[in-house]
Amino acid sequence: MLNAAVFLDRDGTINEDPGYLGNPNEVKLYPGIGEALAFLKNILNLKLIVISNQSGIARGILTKEMVNSVNDKINELLSEFNVKIDAFYYCPAHPDFSSESECSCRKPSAEMVFKAAEKFNLDLSKSYFVGDMITDIQCGINAGLKTILVKTGFGAESFSILKKQNIFATFVAENIQEVSTFIHKDFIGDK
Repeated sequence: MLNAAVFLDRDGTINEDPGYLGNPNEVKLYPGIGEALAFLKNILNLKLIVISNQSGIARGILTKEMVNSVNDKINELLSEFNVKIDAFYYCPAHPDFSSESECSCRKPSAEMVFKAAEKFNLDLSKSYFVGDMITDIQCGINAGLKTILVKTGFGAESFSILKKQNIFATFVAENIQEVSTFIHKDFIGDK
């Protein structure tokens, strides 16, 4: 049986984005994120998968260990809400510092989504991509997902740029609670 998933950007979507987050002690989850993700996973039975660009690695600002420790901290904080992210995928590359082939995983490419879909046996037509950046919405569209632009992080700025480019997310949400409500209605309506 195929599963459905919510793919999430990390910085600016799940947690505040101070820029090149490498210190797990600086992780600050957005209000309501724990409850919303617990609902999506424990009630709707959706997989939760993070897809993020972490170019700080290619830039020499972050190490993979730093990124992994931040990811671990996110799951530690989420465990208080009886939920955890099923998998974290990230692209360490950046075009200024990496080869074209190393950058093939970089959003808006859907490569990481397709890898996760294979691993978790996902039905992408019933899955969602939630993020605050233009590349998140483009990645979701490239993967055939329903897309949700959340106005946290760079979301409000991304919204006006996407509008000018005639690129529209399936839904635009002020915060993660609105994301959860939309997915609940949409997903249950699919049944």
